[in-house]
Amino acid sequence: MESEPTGSTPAGSTPSPGRPVRGSATGRPVMAALDLLGRRWTLRVIWELHRHGTPIGFRDLRRRCDDMSSSVLSTRLTELREADIAGQTPDGAWQLTTLGTDLVTAMGPLSEWSRVWAERRR
Repeated sequence: MESEPTGSTPAGSTPSPGRPVRGSATGRPVMAALDLLGRRWTLRVIWELHRHGTPIGFRDLRRRCDDMSSSVLSTRLTELREADIAGQTPDGAWQLTTLGTDLVTAMGPLSEWSRVWAERRR
C-alpha cells in the first residue's frame, strides 16, 4: 500500500492544524487554513454564506454558486462543517459559525487589497 507523501492531506480529509497538510508536514495552522481555503469552490461557498447573511438551503446555495455540482458543494460543506467554519440549523439550512464570520472579517484586508489591485490593473 502506498503512503501519502509527507506534507499532504489524505484524500477526503479536512485540513486541520497539527496534522500534515499540503505544504506542511507538521500542520502549521496557517498552512492548514491555506490548504482548506485553497480547495476549489471553498472561498465561493464561504462568500455566499456570508453574503446571504441568514441561513440558506443547499439548493439555493448551489444556485448562488453558479450551479456548481451538488457533490462538490456537499464535500465543501462537509469540510467547512468539520473545520467549524459553517454549520447547519435544525432545519438543515447552512450558515457561517462564529469562527466562519471571524474568517470573513480576517479576509477583509485581502478584499480591500484586491480592489486596489483591480483599480491599478485598469
